This record gives sequence, structure tokens and C-alpha cells, in this order.
Amino acid sequence: MKFGYSIKNKMTIAVMLFCIMACTILIRVLEDRSIKEMNNAFVSMYNDRLIPATDLFHISQSVYSKRYLLEEALYNNDSVLVDHSYLKKQLLAHNDNIDSLVAKYEQTFLIKLERTQLDELKAQLRETKEIESKVLLNSDRHSIVAGRELFESQGKTSFTASIRKLTELTNIQTVVGQELIKNSEFAVSGSKLYSSLQIALAIIIGILIVAIVFASNVVKLPTDKFNLN
Repeated sequence: MKFGYSIKNKMTIAVMLFCIMACTILIRVLEDRSIKEMNNAFVSMYNDRLIPATDLFHISQSVYSKRYLLEEALYNNDSVLVDHSYLKKQLLAHNDNIDSLVAKYEQTFLIKLERTQLDELKAQLRETKEIESKVLLNSDRHSIVAGRELFESQGKTSFTASIRKLTELTNIQTVVGQELIKNSEFAVSGSKLYSSLQIALAIIIGILIVAIVFASNVVKLPTDKFNLN
């Protein structure tokens, strides 16, 4: 009877320990996944949000610089001839820089809205490039006044539209960045929960060990008395 009871208790404790071991392993796997998610969130924040936001800023700077170059040439003293060769070289350098940054931006992780906005930006930048070429052509073949009129009617609007598209893309970086922060905070809270569960399981294991030792002493005591008799 005592032997059967002892076996039953041992089996119960063994099953409980096995369940605790399984839970510990599962918690460890979940904790590792949580840490990986946190790491991915931070990496994505840097590679897919911070760097692209900086690149968008530099694209904006190049767009503003191109507009300044054209305005300086078109609205300068009429008696001063425009150095079209120099102007074309400067505009080409800015356009090459813009194309390079846009191509780099395309390689990052883009959400659906971001992809749509980027396609619209690329189309707008192409339009701006075409208009600035026409402005240069008109001011070179006809007169500075002809180039100025084209810039007033189309150029300013196109440059403004390009900047607006860049602003919209920059705003998306902020929104998606906030979502990444929320995901990271959720992963941190999950990691804290898993740590608390591990502590709880360690306490349960300690209680079981104490219970096993206590039960062993209780069983041993009557046996010793029986031997003395």
C-alpha cells in the first residue's frame, strides 16, 4: 500500500517536473523570438526609416539647389549673360545625386503607400527635369525672358510639387517609425512577462524540491523506529 502510494507520488512529481521543464523550454523559445523581434525592429528603424529620411532630406536639398540655380540665372541682371554650360553641369550633378538617392531608397523596405508615393515622386522629378531642360533651351535659343516665362508658368509649380511629394514620403517615415516603436515596446513587455514566468517556475521547482525532501524524511522516520524495535 505504502509502496503504491510512494510510486504514485513519484509519478505525480515526475509529471509535474516534466511539465515545468516543457514550459521552461517553451518560454525560452518565446523569449528568444521576442528578442529577435526587438532586434529586427531596431535594425529596421535605422536601415528602413532613419537612413531613408536622411536621403529624402538630401534629395530635397538638391531640388531646392536646382531651383536656386535657375532663379539666379533667370532673374539676374539682363545684361549679364547666362553661362549655360556651367548651369547645365551644375543641374546634371544635382540630378545624378537625386537619381542615386532615389535608387538607394528603392532598396529599402517599403510599405504599399510608400511605394505608391515613391512612384509619384519619380514621375514628378522626371517632369521637373524636363521642364528645367526646356527653360534652359528657351533662354539659350530665344531670350532670357522666354526662359523666365516658362519657369513662371510651369517650373515653379513643378518644383513645388516635387517638394510636396518629398514631404509626404518623409511623413510616412514618421508614421511607420512610430509603429516600429510600438512593436518594440510590445516585444519588451513580452520579454518581461517571460522573465516573470521563469522566476515563477523556478519558485515552483524549489517548492517541489522542498516537498520531496520533506516527504522523504516523513517516510524514513517510521522505518527507523521499526528497526529499533
